[in-house]
Amino acid sequence: MRLERLQQRREELGQKEEMLKEALLKFDKFLKENDSKQSRAVRKARAERNMARQKDREIKQLSQEIAALQAWRERLEGKVKENAIYWAYLVSATDKSEKFQEIRELIGRFDTMLSTREQLLQRESEGQGRLEEEKQRLRRFVKERSDLILQHNNQLAALQTQLDQARALALKWESKWNHIQATAAKKTLLLGQIKVVILNLFQMVNKHTQQDSDVSIEDPEGQLDRIQLFTQDLSDILSELNLPA
Repeated sequence: MRLERLQQRREELGQKEEMLKEALLKFDKFLKENDSKQSRAVRKARAERNMARQKDREIKQLSQEIAALQAWRERLEGKVKENAIYWAYLVSATDKSEKFQEIRELIGRFDTMLSTREQLLQRESEGQGRLEEEKQRLRRFVKERSDLILQHNNQLAALQTQLDQARALALKWESKWNHIQATAAKKTLLLGQIKVVILNLFQMVNKHTQQDSDVSIEDPEGQLDRIQLFTQDLSDILSELNLPA
């Protein structure tokens, strides 16, 4: 009986030990699951805090954008109020116009005129550019011509100086030529007189010798030779007669 009770006691202890092991396993599993849930909860809480901060930033940004949009809206409303008079004028002009039935037609016409104005301004700007280029070309041309005229004036001044020098030299040579001509005239006159004297002497010699001469009256040198010959003969005769020549 005692052994049976002991065996039964062992079996009960074994059962309790198995139950304790199962309880420990369940508790360990519970702890692990609890840790996992806690970790997920922490991560979730962290993510929610980050998301909350992101939402706060987005809310602030949106609030700023809303404030800017409201300010822009107020400005637009102010401009609309300011431009209401122009809108009323457009409505009135359209009502009175026979050419434009709607405001958009009038605005379209205005846009066309504005585009045309821009084109004209562009052409004017291009024309001004071309005009400025032409002005620059004209200034360069005038400068080049001015430099050329200055160069020609310098050359002309140099040529004028040379001309004045040439004129002065010409006057000098003209004066010398006149002197030469005057001297030549005097010498020509003297030569003519000498020729007349020589001819007279020659004729006297011919008359004295009573001989015909073959010397021409236009040959003063031949006449001088004949006169010299006569004077030499006369000198010889005087020498023979011991008479002074």
